[in-house]
Amino acid sequence: MKDKICVIGMGYVGLPLAVAFAEKYSVVGFDINFSRVQELEAGQDSTLEVSSKELQAVKDLLKFTNNAADIRDANIYIVTVPTPIDRSNKPDLSPLEKASETVGSVLKAKDIVIYESTVYPGVTEEVCVPVLEKVSKLSYNQDFFCGYSPERINPGDKQHTVKNILKVTSGSTPETAERVDALYSSIITAGTHLASSIKVAEASKVIENTQRDVNIALINELAMIFNEMGINTDEVIEAAATKWNFIKLKPGLVGGHCIGVDPYYLTYKAEELGYKPNLILSSRQINNGMGKYVADATIKELIDKEKLVKNANVLILGYSFKENCPDVRNTRVVDVVENLYKYGVNVHIHDPWVAKPTSTDGLTFVTEVSSKSNFYDAIILAVNHDCFSSYTENDFAKLVRGKFILIDVKSVKNFSTWKL
Repeated sequence: MKDKICVIGMGYVGLPLAVAFAEKYSVVGFDINFSRVQELEAGQDSTLEVSSKELQAVKDLLKFTNNAADIRDANIYIVTVPTPIDRSNKPDLSPLEKASETVGSVLKAKDIVIYESTVYPGVTEEVCVPVLEKVSKLSYNQDFFCGYSPERINPGDKQHTVKNILKVTSGSTPETAERVDALYSSIITAGTHLASSIKVAEASKVIENTQRDVNIALINELAMIFNEMGINTDEVIEAAATKWNFIKLKPGLVGGHCIGVDPYYLTYKAEELGYKPNLILSSRQINNGMGKYVADATIKELIDKEKLVKNANVLILGYSFKENCPDVRNTRVVDVVENLYKYGVNVHIHDPWVAKPTSTDGLTFVTEVSSKSNFYDAIILAVNHDCFSSYTENDFAKLVRGKFILIDVKSVKNFSTWKL
């Protein structure tokens, strides 16, 4: 019997994966959000990860539902729900637990449950499996089996898509591991790497983004030091990058659901075991403080240019957490805005990629800025979407009244008055 696959969670991770599997298997995409299901059934994806053409191509083998009864006949369940943190930066495993309850309610003998959500080592077998056992009344590694294959989706990236990014796989028994690996190998053209255990696969995922977070924190701290010295950070990086083993990264705001969140899963588990992960936590502190640093730099520029701070009008270009992507999850641009508000500054945000922000929280979005001639006291280029890359110095100057101020967070304009 050919496998029938159910992917739980039709977000940035689950939908591209479901479409990829639907090229070879019968697939059902499950999501608790009925409006999301309706949208996908109509052949539209608001995340822009999958095109209407791609959805149309697999419409006969990919069905969408929010009804658990519709997923009973699957024999492989792949869980791709979010794993956020709470206000105390502690892991919030409730989406994972609820998804496990849903799967448990339809789980049958010989079924395999594969988790892709980013977690700390041990979550699959210590948190999810007990939920599956309790709800299904089945026994782990006797009646049903599990796997873990961490997602490696890069939102907005049309080159590194799900099929051409090498996939780590694992299983709860040697036989299950081989079967999980074979399943992913059937669609992942870049190949797979079979890890020795589920915990190893879980750990491999969480350190991918922790490493990037630490490296970016170093560059951000260096940028702050060089700014105090009056040295151009971008020029320093270009010079250092002439050495073959230098890791070339740029300073910036670190947001999104991965790099700005995943390290807290690892630090939570480390502290639970009595180890203080000082380097990782310090890196998180540095990166979380960059929004305030950019806001303070903006205020200093206003003062230096002899402009009033109170009720100054500031335009921020870009709100999503990265370029050419509508994803606003954990965007750190909001930190810039909130810190400017503390100074009594009026802030307008312009981002053509984010037509309908999921949560505006009183923020002011403007759909176009061409009519705002000589209106803004300063402009902050926060996210370098392609649509902003063509902006010339004259384009920016037309929008600014009085002395020109351009805060270039991405350090891409050679005429900016301040660069990170």
